[in-house]
Amino acid sequence: MRWLPLISLLLSSPTWAADWDVPNRAGAIAETLAQAADGDTLRLAPGIYNETLVLDRPISLDGVGQATLDGQGQGSVITVTGPDVTVQGLIVVGSGSDHGEIDSGIKLTKTADRAQVLDNRVEGNLYGIDIHGAKDALVARNVIKGRLDRRMNERGNGIYVWNAPGTVVDGNDVQFGRDGVFVNSSKRNKFINNTFRDLRFAVHYMYADDSEVSGNVSIGNDLGYAVMFTSRVKVLNNVSINDREHGVMLNYANRSVISGNVVKGAQEKCTFLYNANKNEFTDNWFEGCGIGIHFTAGSEGNRIVGNAFVGNRTQVKYVSTKWVEWSQDGRGNYWSDFAAYDVDGNGIADTPYRPNDSMDHVLWTQPAAKLLLGSPAVQLVRWSQSAFPALLPGGVMDSHPLMQPVEPEARSLAVFDTN
Repeated sequence: MRWLPLISLLLSSPTWAADWDVPNRAGAIAETLAQAADGDTLRLAPGIYNETLVLDRPISLDGVGQATLDGQGQGSVITVTGPDVTVQGLIVVGSGSDHGEIDSGIKLTKTADRAQVLDNRVEGNLYGIDIHGAKDALVARNVIKGRLDRRMNERGNGIYVWNAPGTVVDGNDVQFGRDGVFVNSSKRNKFINNTFRDLRFAVHYMYADDSEVSGNVSIGNDLGYAVMFTSRVKVLNNVSINDREHGVMLNYANRSVISGNVVKGAQEKCTFLYNANKNEFTDNWFEGCGIGIHFTAGSEGNRIVGNAFVGNRTQVKYVSTKWVEWSQDGRGNYWSDFAAYDVDGNGIADTPYRPNDSMDHVLWTQPAAKLLLGSPAVQLVRWSQSAFPALLPGGVMDSHPLMQPVEPEARSLAVFDTN
Protein backbone atom coordinates (compact mmCIF):
# COMPACT_ATOMS: atom_id res chain seq x y z
CA MET A 1 0.00 0.00 0.00
CA ARG A 2 2.92 2.32 0.64
CA TRP A 3 3.60 2.44 -3.14
CA LEU A 4 0.18 3.83 -4.02
CA PRO A 5 1.04 7.52 -3.34
CA LEU A 6 4.23 7.19 -5.42
CA ILE A 7 2.40 5.54 -8.33
CA SER A 8 -0.27 8.25 -8.20
CA LEU A 9 2.41 10.96 -8.25
CA LEU A 10 4.18 9.40 -11.23
CA LEU A 11 0.98 9.03 -13.21
CA SER A 12 0.13 12.71 -12.63
CA SER A 13 3.64 13.98 -13.33
CA PRO A 14 4.16 16.31 -16.31
CA THR A 15 7.10 14.13 -17.35
CA TRP A 16 4.51 11.90 -18.99
CA ALA A 17 3.35 14.71 -21.28
CA ALA A 18 4.12 14.15 -24.96
CA ASP A 19 5.61 16.50 -27.56
CA TRP A 20 4.00 16.55 -31.00
CA ASP A 21 5.68 17.91 -34.14
CA VAL A 22 3.01 19.47 -36.34
CA PRO A 23 3.74 19.66 -40.09
CA ASN A 24 2.96 22.80 -42.06
CA ARG A 25 -0.12 21.73 -43.99
CA ALA A 26 -3.83 22.54 -43.88
CA GLY A 27 -5.68 20.85 -41.03
CA ALA A 28 -2.55 19.50 -39.34
CA ILE A 29 -3.03 21.49 -36.10
CA ALA A 30 -6.64 20.28 -35.66
CA GLU A 31 -5.63 16.68 -36.38
CA THR A 32 -2.84 16.77 -33.83
CA LEU A 33 -5.04 18.43 -31.21
CA ALA A 34 -7.54 15.60 -31.58
CA GLN A 35 -4.80 13.05 -30.75
CA ALA A 36 -2.98 14.98 -28.02
CA ALA A 37 -3.70 14.47 -24.33
CA ASP A 38 -4.01 17.13 -21.65
CA GLY A 39 -0.59 18.59 -20.84
CA ASP A 40 0.94 17.75 -24.23
CA THR A 41 2.91 20.25 -26.34
CA LEU A 42 2.35 20.91 -30.02
CA ARG A 43 5.38 22.30 -31.84
CA LEU A 44 4.56 23.88 -35.16
CA ALA A 45 6.87 23.57 -38.15
CA PRO A 46 8.02 26.88 -39.65
CA GLY A 47 5.66 28.52 -42.09
CA ILE A 48 2.20 30.11 -42.38
CA TYR A 49 -0.98 28.41 -41.13
CA ASN A 50 -4.10 30.05 -42.54
CA GLU A 51 -6.59 29.13 -39.83
CA THR A 52 -8.12 30.11 -36.51
CA LEU A 53 -7.87 27.91 -33.42
CA VAL A 54 -9.86 27.16 -30.27
CA LEU A 55 -7.86 25.65 -27.39
CA ASP A 56 -10.36 24.14 -24.97
CA ARG A 57 -8.19 22.03 -22.63
CA PRO A 58 -4.73 22.12 -21.01
CA ILE A 59 -2.30 22.15 -23.92
CA SER A 60 0.85 24.01 -25.01
CA LEU A 61 1.08 25.47 -28.50
CA ASP A 62 4.64 26.44 -29.46
CA GLY A 63 5.58 28.16 -32.72
CA VAL A 64 9.30 28.14 -31.83
CA GLY A 65 9.45 31.70 -33.18
CA GLN A 66 8.99 30.64 -36.82
CA ALA A 67 5.33 29.66 -37.25
CA THR A 68 2.67 32.20 -38.26
CA LEU A 69 -1.04 31.84 -37.58
CA ASP A 70 -3.09 34.01 -39.97
CA GLY A 71 -6.78 34.44 -39.17
CA GLN A 72 -7.39 35.95 -42.65
CA GLY A 73 -9.66 38.65 -41.22
CA GLN A 74 -12.10 36.30 -39.46
CA GLY A 75 -12.81 36.68 -35.71
CA SER A 76 -10.05 36.02 -33.19
CA VAL A 77 -7.04 34.09 -34.42
CA ILE A 78 -6.52 32.03 -31.23
CA THR A 79 -9.32 31.63 -28.69
CA VAL A 80 -8.49 29.94 -25.39
CA THR A 81 -11.45 28.49 -23.50
CA GLY A 82 -9.74 25.81 -21.41
CA PRO A 83 -7.59 26.15 -18.28
CA ASP A 84 -3.81 25.87 -18.06
CA VAL A 85 -3.12 26.60 -21.73
CA THR A 86 0.23 27.98 -22.93
CA VAL A 87 0.61 29.87 -26.23
CA GLN A 88 4.19 30.76 -27.03
CA GLY A 89 6.67 31.51 -29.77
CA LEU A 90 4.04 32.31 -32.42
CA ILE A 91 3.53 35.09 -34.93
CA VAL A 92 -0.19 35.91 -34.81
CA VAL A 93 -1.79 38.09 -37.52
CA GLY A 94 -5.04 38.67 -39.35
CA SER A 95 -7.86 39.02 -36.80
CA GLY A 96 -11.28 40.32 -37.78
CA SER A 97 -12.39 43.93 -37.31
CA ASP A 98 -15.44 43.64 -35.03
CA HIS A 99 -15.22 45.75 -31.85
CA GLY A 100 -18.42 44.17 -30.54
CA GLU A 101 -16.82 40.71 -30.61
CA ILE A 102 -13.42 42.09 -29.57
CA ASP A 103 -11.67 40.36 -32.45
CA SER A 104 -8.14 39.71 -31.21
CA GLY A 105 -4.89 38.04 -32.03
CA ILE A 106 -5.19 35.98 -28.84
CA LYS A 107 -8.38 35.88 -26.73
CA LEU A 108 -8.57 34.38 -23.24
CA THR A 109 -12.19 33.75 -22.22
CA LYS A 110 -13.58 33.53 -18.68
CA THR A 111 -12.85 29.77 -18.49
CA ALA A 112 -9.20 30.15 -19.55
CA ASP A 113 -7.80 30.31 -16.02
CA ARG A 114 -4.03 30.29 -15.53
CA ALA A 115 -3.33 30.78 -19.24
CA GLN A 116 0.20 31.77 -20.27
CA VAL A 117 0.89 33.87 -23.37
CA LEU A 118 4.64 34.07 -23.80
CA ASP A 119 7.18 35.34 -26.34
CA ASN A 120 4.78 35.87 -29.24
CA ARG A 121 4.65 38.52 -31.98
CA VAL A 122 1.07 39.73 -32.25
CA GLU A 123 0.86 42.14 -35.18
CA GLY A 124 -1.82 43.96 -37.16
CA ASN A 125 -4.83 42.65 -35.23
CA LEU A 126 -7.76 44.76 -34.06
CA TYR A 127 -6.94 43.91 -30.43
CA GLY A 128 -3.65 42.30 -29.54
CA ILE A 129 -4.38 40.14 -26.49
CA ASP A 130 -7.84 40.14 -24.87
CA ILE A 131 -7.97 38.79 -21.31
CA HIS A 132 -11.72 38.59 -20.89
CA GLY A 133 -12.61 37.11 -17.51
CA ALA A 134 -9.72 34.65 -17.25
CA LYS A 135 -8.20 34.45 -13.77
CA ASP A 136 -4.46 34.42 -12.99
CA ALA A 137 -3.26 34.84 -16.58
CA LEU A 138 0.38 35.58 -17.39
CA VAL A 139 1.14 37.67 -20.50
CA ALA A 140 4.90 38.11 -20.78
CA ARG A 141 7.60 39.14 -23.25
CA ASN A 142 5.30 39.57 -26.23
CA VAL A 143 5.76 42.12 -29.02
CA ILE A 144 2.38 43.63 -29.87
CA LYS A 145 1.91 45.99 -32.80
CA GLY A 146 -1.56 47.30 -33.50
CA ARG A 147 -3.11 48.66 -36.65
CA LEU A 148 -2.45 51.96 -38.35
CA ASP A 149 -5.33 51.81 -40.85
CA ARG A 150 -7.84 53.60 -38.59
CA ARG A 151 -7.97 56.72 -36.49
CA MET A 152 -6.42 56.07 -33.10
CA ASN A 153 -9.70 56.01 -31.16
CA GLU A 154 -11.13 53.46 -33.61
CA ARG A 155 -8.32 50.95 -33.10
CA GLY A 156 -8.28 48.23 -30.48
CA ASN A 157 -6.06 48.03 -27.43
CA GLY A 158 -2.75 46.22 -27.30
CA ILE A 159 -3.79 44.32 -24.16
CA TYR A 160 -7.38 44.50 -22.93
CA VAL A 161 -8.07 43.27 -19.38
CA TRP A 162 -11.67 42.89 -18.23
CA ASN A 163 -12.70 41.25 -14.95
CA ALA A 164 -9.53 39.16 -14.88
CA PRO A 165 -8.24 39.14 -11.28
CA GLY A 166 -4.68 38.02 -10.75
CA THR A 167 -3.50 38.91 -14.25
CA VAL A 168 0.22 39.68 -14.64
CA VAL A 169 1.38 41.59 -17.74
CA ASP A 170 5.19 41.58 -17.68
CA GLY A 171 7.90 42.69 -20.10
CA ASN A 172 5.81 43.28 -23.22
CA ASP A 173 6.58 45.80 -25.99
CA VAL A 174 3.38 47.46 -27.25
CA GLN A 175 3.18 49.91 -30.17
CA PHE A 176 0.40 51.52 -32.21
CA GLY A 177 -3.25 50.59 -31.62
CA ARG A 178 -5.29 52.60 -29.09
CA ASP A 179 -4.21 52.01 -25.46
CA GLY A 180 -1.23 49.88 -24.52
CA VAL A 181 -3.07 48.28 -21.61
CA PHE A 182 -6.73 49.07 -20.98
CA VAL A 183 -8.05 47.71 -17.69
CA ASN A 184 -11.73 47.76 -16.81
CA SER A 185 -13.42 46.29 -13.73
CA SER A 186 -10.52 44.07 -12.75
CA LYS A 187 -8.71 43.72 -9.42
CA ARG A 188 -5.36 42.49 -8.12
CA ASN A 189 -3.49 42.88 -11.41
CA LYS A 190 0.18 43.64 -12.05
CA PHE A 191 1.50 45.54 -15.06
CA ILE A 192 5.26 45.57 -14.80
CA ASN A 193 8.35 46.24 -16.94
CA ASN A 194 6.47 46.93 -20.19
CA THR A 195 7.33 49.45 -22.93
CA PHE A 196 4.60 51.49 -24.64
CA ARG A 197 5.03 53.66 -27.75
CA ASP A 198 2.87 55.58 -30.25
CA LEU A 199 -0.43 55.06 -28.42
CA ARG A 200 -3.24 57.08 -26.91
CA PHE A 201 -2.65 55.98 -23.28
CA ALA A 202 0.20 53.71 -22.20
CA VAL A 203 -1.80 52.32 -19.27
CA HIS A 204 -5.49 53.19 -18.82
CA TYR A 205 -7.07 52.13 -15.53
CA MET A 206 -10.83 52.11 -14.89
CA TYR A 207 -12.31 50.49 -11.77
CA ALA A 208 -9.21 48.41 -11.11
CA ASP A 209 -8.60 48.36 -7.34
CA ASP A 210 -5.69 46.80 -5.46
CA SER A 211 -3.34 46.62 -8.45
CA GLU A 212 0.21 47.61 -9.37
CA VAL A 213 1.77 49.51 -12.27
CA SER A 214 5.55 49.50 -11.93
CA GLY A 215 8.76 49.65 -13.92
CA ASN A 216 7.05 50.56 -17.20
CA VAL A 217 8.28 52.98 -19.88
CA SER A 218 5.92 55.22 -21.90
CA ILE A 219 7.42 56.99 -24.93
CA GLY A 220 5.67 59.53 -27.16
CA ASN A 221 2.08 58.64 -26.30
CA ASP A 222 -0.79 61.07 -25.84
CA LEU A 223 -0.84 60.21 -22.12
CA GLY A 224 1.34 57.96 -20.00
CA TYR A 225 -0.40 56.46 -16.97
CA ALA A 226 -4.08 57.26 -16.39
CA VAL A 227 -5.56 55.94 -13.12
CA MET A 228 -9.30 56.61 -13.02
CA PHE A 229 -12.12 55.65 -10.62
CA THR A 230 -9.77 53.35 -8.76
CA SER A 231 -8.53 52.85 -5.19
CA ARG A 232 -5.43 51.36 -3.60
CA VAL A 233 -3.22 51.24 -6.69
CA LYS A 234 0.59 51.30 -6.58
CA VAL A 235 2.14 53.37 -9.39
CA LEU A 236 5.85 52.84 -8.82
CA ASN A 237 9.11 53.55 -10.68
CA ASN A 238 7.56 54.17 -14.09
CA VAL A 239 8.96 56.46 -16.79
CA SER A 240 7.15 58.83 -19.14
CA ILE A 241 9.22 60.40 -21.93
CA ASN A 242 7.80 63.07 -24.26
CA ASP A 243 4.17 62.08 -23.74
CA ARG A 244 2.05 64.82 -25.26
CA GLU A 245 -0.62 65.57 -22.65
CA HIS A 246 0.25 64.18 -19.21
CA GLY A 247 2.78 61.78 -17.80
CA VAL A 248 0.67 60.64 -14.83
CA MET A 249 -3.02 61.42 -14.31
CA LEU A 250 -5.12 60.61 -11.26
CA ASN A 251 -8.86 61.09 -11.81
CA TYR A 252 -11.10 60.00 -8.93
CA ALA A 253 -8.18 57.84 -7.74
CA ASN A 254 -7.98 57.41 -3.97
CA ARG A 255 -5.75 55.86 -1.30
CA SER A 256 -3.03 55.01 -3.80
CA VAL A 257 0.76 55.23 -3.76
CA ILE A 258 2.49 57.13 -6.57
CA SER A 259 6.22 56.99 -5.94
CA GLY A 260 9.56 56.92 -7.72
CA ASN A 261 8.15 57.82 -11.14
CA VAL A 262 10.01 59.95 -13.71
CA VAL A 263 8.15 62.22 -16.15
CA LYS A 264 10.21 64.15 -18.66
CA GLY A 265 9.17 66.44 -21.48
CA ALA A 266 5.36 66.22 -21.34
CA GLN A 267 4.07 69.05 -23.50
CA GLU A 268 1.18 69.92 -21.17
CA LYS A 269 1.53 68.50 -17.65
CA CYS A 270 3.93 66.17 -15.93
CA THR A 271 1.10 65.13 -13.64
CA PHE A 272 -2.57 66.00 -13.21
CA LEU A 273 -4.58 65.36 -10.04
CA TYR A 274 -8.34 65.72 -10.44
CA ASN A 275 -10.50 64.87 -7.43
CA ALA A 276 -7.82 62.49 -6.19
CA ASN A 277 -7.88 62.02 -2.43
CA LYS A 278 -5.74 60.53 0.34
CA ASN A 279 -2.89 59.44 -1.92
CA GLU A 280 0.83 59.09 -1.14
CA PHE A 281 2.59 61.16 -3.80
CA THR A 282 6.28 60.89 -3.00
CA ASP A 283 9.80 60.89 -4.46
CA ASN A 284 8.78 61.44 -8.08
CA TRP A 285 10.82 63.41 -10.67
CA PHE A 286 9.03 65.90 -12.94
CA GLU A 287 11.17 67.65 -15.52
CA GLY A 288 10.75 69.89 -18.54
CA CYS A 289 6.96 69.93 -18.77
CA GLY A 290 4.54 72.75 -19.50
CA ILE A 291 3.20 72.39 -15.94
CA GLY A 292 4.92 70.30 -13.29
CA ILE A 293 1.74 69.43 -11.41
CA HIS A 294 -1.85 70.59 -11.94
CA PHE A 295 -3.80 70.08 -8.75
CA THR A 296 -7.54 70.73 -8.84
CA ALA A 297 -11.18 69.74 -8.25
CA GLY A 298 -11.22 69.22 -4.52
CA SER A 299 -8.26 66.85 -4.19
CA GLU A 300 -7.84 66.51 -0.43
CA GLY A 301 -5.71 64.67 2.08
CA ASN A 302 -2.80 63.91 -0.27
CA ARG A 303 0.75 63.61 1.02
CA ILE A 304 3.01 65.35 -1.51
CA VAL A 305 6.59 65.07 -0.25
CA GLY A 306 10.06 64.41 -1.64
CA ASN A 307 9.21 65.14 -5.26
CA ALA A 308 11.57 67.01 -7.59
CA PHE A 309 10.14 69.74 -9.86
CA VAL A 310 12.92 70.51 -12.33
CA GLY A 311 12.79 73.11 -15.09
CA ASN A 312 9.05 73.08 -15.72
CA ARG A 313 7.64 76.16 -17.39
CA THR A 314 5.11 76.44 -14.53
CA GLN A 315 5.94 74.32 -11.51
CA VAL A 316 2.46 74.21 -9.96
CA LYS A 317 -1.00 75.18 -11.09
CA TYR A 318 -3.45 75.28 -8.20
CA VAL A 319 -6.27 77.80 -7.94
CA SER A 320 -7.59 78.25 -4.40
CA THR A 321 -8.12 80.85 -1.71
CA LYS A 322 -6.79 78.56 1.02
CA TRP A 323 -3.28 77.28 1.68
CA VAL A 324 -2.32 73.64 1.07
CA GLU A 325 0.82 72.42 2.80
CA TRP A 326 3.16 70.22 0.72
CA SER A 327 5.62 69.18 3.40
CA GLN A 328 5.48 66.81 6.33
CA ASP A 329 7.66 66.19 9.36
CA GLY A 330 10.10 68.88 8.28
CA ARG A 331 10.59 67.58 4.72
CA GLY A 332 9.15 69.06 1.55
CA ASN A 333 9.93 68.94 -2.16
CA TYR A 334 12.70 70.21 -4.43
CA TRP A 335 11.99 73.24 -6.68
CA SER A 336 14.59 74.11 -9.31
CA ASP A 337 13.41 77.74 -9.57
CA PHE A 338 13.61 78.48 -5.84
CA ALA A 339 16.65 80.63 -5.00
CA ALA A 340 16.84 79.31 -1.45
CA TYR A 341 19.50 79.40 1.25
CA ASP A 342 20.38 76.92 3.98
CA VAL A 343 22.33 78.59 6.77
CA ASP A 344 22.31 75.61 9.15
CA GLY A 345 23.29 73.13 6.41
CA ASN A 346 20.55 70.59 7.16
CA GLY A 347 19.50 70.24 3.52
CA ILE A 348 16.23 72.10 4.07
CA ALA A 349 15.70 75.66 2.83
CA ASP A 350 15.32 78.24 5.57
CA THR A 351 12.29 79.92 3.99
CA PRO A 352 9.03 78.51 2.62
CA TYR A 353 8.34 78.20 -1.09
CA ARG A 354 5.11 79.47 -2.61
CA PRO A 355 5.06 78.56 -6.31
CA ASN A 356 2.14 80.76 -7.37
CA ASP A 357 1.05 84.34 -6.77
CA SER A 358 -2.13 86.31 -7.42
CA MET A 359 -1.06 87.13 -10.98
CA ASP A 360 -0.88 83.40 -11.76
CA HIS A 361 -4.48 83.11 -10.59
CA VAL A 362 -5.49 86.00 -12.83
CA LEU A 363 -3.71 84.54 -15.84
CA TRP A 364 -5.30 81.08 -15.36
CA THR A 365 -8.81 82.47 -15.07
CA GLN A 366 -8.34 85.30 -17.62
CA PRO A 367 -5.79 84.18 -20.26
CA ALA A 368 -6.13 87.47 -22.15
CA ALA A 369 -4.33 89.15 -19.25
CA LYS A 370 -1.04 87.71 -20.57
CA LEU A 371 -0.84 90.85 -22.70
CA LEU A 372 -0.13 92.83 -19.51
CA LEU A 373 2.71 90.67 -18.20
CA GLY A 374 5.38 93.25 -18.93
CA SER A 375 3.43 96.18 -17.56
CA PRO A 376 4.63 98.16 -14.50
CA ALA A 377 1.37 97.37 -12.66
CA VAL A 378 1.96 93.62 -12.85
CA GLN A 379 5.59 94.00 -11.77
CA LEU A 380 4.49 96.13 -8.81
CA VAL A 381 1.94 93.49 -7.70
CA ARG A 382 4.55 90.73 -7.88
CA TRP A 383 7.15 92.79 -6.01
CA SER A 384 4.60 93.59 -3.29
CA GLN A 385 3.75 89.93 -2.81
CA SER A 386 7.39 88.88 -2.62
CA ALA A 387 8.05 91.57 -0.01
CA PHE A 388 4.83 90.95 1.94
CA PRO A 389 3.82 87.25 1.65
CA ALA A 390 0.67 87.96 3.63
CA LEU A 391 -0.72 89.51 0.45
CA LEU A 392 -0.59 86.15 -1.35
CA PRO A 393 -4.09 84.77 -2.03
CA GLY A 394 -3.62 81.15 -0.97
CA GLY A 395 -2.51 78.02 -2.80
CA VAL A 396 0.37 75.61 -2.39
CA MET A 397 2.99 76.25 0.28
CA ASP A 398 6.06 74.12 0.91
CA SER A 399 7.35 75.11 4.33
CA HIS A 400 10.43 72.88 4.18
CA PRO A 401 11.76 72.81 0.58
CA LEU A 402 14.64 70.49 -0.22
CA MET A 403 17.94 72.04 -1.27
CA GLN A 404 18.84 69.04 -3.47
CA PRO A 405 16.59 66.68 -5.40
CA VAL A 406 16.35 62.98 -4.65
CA GLU A 407 16.85 61.05 -7.89
CA PRO A 408 14.58 57.99 -8.30
CA GLU A 409 16.13 54.76 -9.57
CA ALA A 410 13.77 54.98 -12.56
CA ARG A 411 15.84 57.85 -13.97
CA SER A 412 18.17 55.19 -15.37
CA LEU A 413 15.29 54.09 -17.64
CA ALA A 414 14.84 57.62 -19.00
CA VAL A 415 17.79 57.27 -21.36
CA PHE A 416 15.67 55.43 -23.95
CA ASP A 417 16.15 56.51 -27.58
CA THR A 418 12.88 58.27 -28.39
CA ASN A 419 13.42 58.42 -32.17
